Amino acid sequence: MKLRILILGYGEMGHAMECLLAERHDVRIWNMGEVVKGKHSALEAEVAEAQVVLFCLPVTPHFEISERIKPHLTANSVCLTIAKGLDESGRTAAQAFESILGGRHHYGVIYGPMISEELRAGRLGFADAVLSDAADFEVIRSLFRGSTLVCQQASDLHGRSWSVILKNVYAILFGMADELQLGDNMRGHLVAASIAELSGIVQAFGGQAHTPYSYAGLGDLITTATSEDSHHHELGRKLARGEWDDISGEGVHTLRMVEKFEVFDWRAYPLFALSHDIVTTPQHLRERLEEYLLFLRGTDSCPI
Repeated sequence: MKLRILILGYGEMGHAMECLLAERHDVRIWNMGEVVKGKHSALEAEVAEAQVVLFCLPVTPHFEISERIKPHLTANSVCLTIAKGLDESGRTAAQAFESILGGRHHYGVIYGPMISEELRAGRLGFADAVLSDAADFEVIRSLFRGSTLVCQQASDLHGRSWSVILKNVYAILFGMADELQLGDNMRGHLVAASIAELSGIVQAFGGQAHTPYSYAGLGDLITTATSEDSHHHELGRKLARGEWDDISGEGVHTLRMVEKFEVFDWRAYPLFALSHDIVTTPQHLRERLEEYLLFLRGTDSCPI
């Protein structure tokens, strides 16, 4: 089934989604205040004709744009997002959709290992789709059928949202460990400990314990934490090398928002706290890492 799709945002992921979808669907694109590809000059007119509105934008504009387009969405349209971060108030894209579109319009998230460069090169990507109405998965099937993105139906909207967001925090530690040549055994520990902490955090939000063992959790963690092309993996390496001039990225922003808004008791999670501390005070990285390792070996009472 050919669908009318409106992509919001024309960065790396916007281009990747266009590559995946343009051959089989009527794809229109809005970016930076103007319609880049479409039949109308105004966003609202394009929204009114779209069956799928795909947010390839950072989380921050989700609230404003969702509010703007809400009056123009058709009854059967679906808003989807791939945004994996927090806005400046510590809120997720799923929370934006739920608060603005919930009860009237359909929405969902698509999360998993989907590196834009690989999608544009024709390589496979994998994702969980969590929808406000499970029946909309037929739209997802039609959307990606025949493409290289393998998309499976999933549940636990907020649990998967937090899994995919927080994995960036843990991915920094993998780069640090690789730069310090701590070995493959340490990498195994980081995988197991990261997922265990993610499971605890997700449950604290009322999510399901097994949610982090998914494309949106473990799958995306491994991809982000081990790829040499990953920004967060490279950030961990740079911190270990003492290169502290540009400490930025979704994971860094997430750490700041979680602390600022006390989103959860992050100090209760030793590995999360370790990532926080080396990003916040990188000059103490080796000292802080040694405290953590002493804690693991049972020679110190607490790493924090």
